[in-house]
Amino acid sequence: MKYNEKQLQIMHEAESLFAEKGFKGASVRDIAVKAGINLAMVSYYFGSKEKLLEAIFEYRGEITQLKLSSILEIKELSAMEKVNLLVDNYIEKLMLQQNFHRILVREQVLHNTGVTSRLIFQMKKRNHDLINKLIREGQKNGEFIKNVDVPLMMTTLVGIASHLITTKHYYRQLSNQQYLTDKMFNNLIQDKLSKHLKFITKAILTHEI
Repeated sequence: MKYNEKQLQIMHEAESLFAEKGFKGASVRDIAVKAGINLAMVSYYFGSKEKLLEAIFEYRGEITQLKLSSILEIKELSAMEKVNLLVDNYIEKLMLQQNFHRILVREQVLHNTGVTSRLIFQMKKRNHDLINKLIREGQKNGEFIKNVDVPLMMTTLVGIASHLITTKHYYRQLSNQQYLTDKMFNNLIQDKLSKHLKFITKAILTHEI
């Protein structure tokens, strides 16, 4: 999808408000004020608040899909090495796109029908299909075991990463890391999460029960 600079600005501010107030709680007027634009500009560029949210999902989803596809196409890497790259890419994305992640978490908890539910499912389905393709590649060349529940594996990885990053202030206290700067702590979290998820993923993909 091609968006101009003004559209991206509106999407960025809307994403921040949707994360803070929820989709229903953030009005078009709120978005216009935060973006510093005339109220009519939101309708001009997107048509409605629902279409604006859809544009945000399409934008974020396409970037994710392109990244996943590019990793899958690296012929020099084994299937396991590609999985490890995907793990690091997901953690980095989660750290950088926390507003979008809050929208996903909130909407999944509060709603199972409607426009947001449909958009979330479409994004999950596209990502699942790409991951499933990679798992089949690993199974074909003997790297991975045959019976892998891909949706459950993804739920495990996403759940762990999501919970740690959204509640990292608790982890910081429980692990006595208050003395670290925010930057140092975030780097620590990213490193620990990467190693932990790669360990779990390898166990799921390579060890028979």
